[in-house]
Amino acid sequence: MSNEFNPKIENSIEDLKKLSKEELIIKVQELQNLNVNNKNKKLIKNNKLKRNFDFSKYHKRHIAFKLLYLGWDYQGFATQDNTEKTIEHELFRALTKCCLIESRQVSNYHRCGRTDKGVSSFSQVISLTVRSNGNDYNELNYCKILNRLLPKNIRVIAWSPVPEDFSARFDCISRTYKYWFPRGNLDVDLMNNAIQQIVGSHDFRNLCKMDVANGVTKFVRHIISAKVQVSSINNQFTKCRGYDMCELTIEGQSFLWHQIRCIVSVLILIGQHKEDESILTSLLDINFCPRKPQYSLASDLPLNLFCCQYENINWIVDKVSLCEVSLTLQCFWANNMIKATMLSEMLKSIEELSPGVSHSQSDWLIQGVKSKIYQPLLKRPASESLENRILHYTKKGKIKTNDIVEK
Repeated sequence: MSNEFNPKIENSIEDLKKLSKEELIIKVQELQNLNVNNKNKKLIKNNKLKRNFDFSKYHKRHIAFKLLYLGWDYQGFATQDNTEKTIEHELFRALTKCCLIESRQVSNYHRCGRTDKGVSSFSQVISLTVRSNGNDYNELNYCKILNRLLPKNIRVIAWSPVPEDFSARFDCISRTYKYWFPRGNLDVDLMNNAIQQIVGSHDFRNLCKMDVANGVTKFVRHIISAKVQVSSINNQFTKCRGYDMCELTIEGQSFLWHQIRCIVSVLILIGQHKEDESILTSLLDINFCPRKPQYSLASDLPLNLFCCQYENINWIVDKVSLCEVSLTLQCFWANNMIKATMLSEMLKSIEELSPGVSHSQSDWLIQGVKSKIYQPLLKRPASESLENRILHYTKKGKIKTNDIVEK
């Protein structure tokens, strides 16, 4: 039998059984070589197509995109070296695939906010320079183009032309976050009274995660408004209000790392009557409380960057694309509401079997192991002071005292 085989010819199992060991090895090698050649041809073809797109032949314009995303299944908004599961990775994959940009490095890119793992957004804004038709009356349908390539849980909902020096980050006037949570056994009115203490300009070093290693050493932020209220009544439960949904809304000029989740964590302790509402004032007084007490973060799941406010931006909305976005969200809503309704009926049946079940719907919001005996925040061990952290990272050469920046 000849040692030369055509790997394109399919062999039956019986034919393969007749081959010797050496013949089988040769056949496997030829199949491997064919596979490599096919991959190389495809790569060469793709590279050739990419090279053939001459960006110099097209107009360019600086624009802003408004987008929403469900961040529950992502590792955060910003690109990371150790994972592709980020919002930015998907955005730039789509932007380069449809040749709206040549690369991120030359796109003059800025983002309004850097949301963390699990955090969603209804109104994230990015700005960058993209390919254009050069005609305002017949411009590219940016929303439609990108939404065809993006995952269903990331949608572009509007765009706007902006000046060349516009930055989605530095030109943002205010950012509004919302945090939804079940009422459970929480005193919502008390929480709303307490949250008013953070309005105004304060040092939030005890209500954030201090990012000193990256040069962030100033923690004064201005909060424009804050409110806690019941947002929707769950009519499946006529006797129990623990299943009602509540929302915290905070508007500020800028925010620190984990600032909202730290605030929510303390608010929940207030709502559970474990802490007095004055605890927020104490934590904001860095002379009285110079070091942050140890406490767990609130969950990332309910947090949403809900609004980014700018001056002189007229958002352009494509009604067809927005209809598609609405249909997509309706599918997500229906899927999750079916699950929620099913769980509600099960919980109702359990309460009928055993009346007086405790209402702990909001307990899961605070992460970490729960202590059997509650220890007040101001009596807990405290983290290292800001001054010591600055000294530590200065000695290591990671920051310089004359290079301190505000994030």
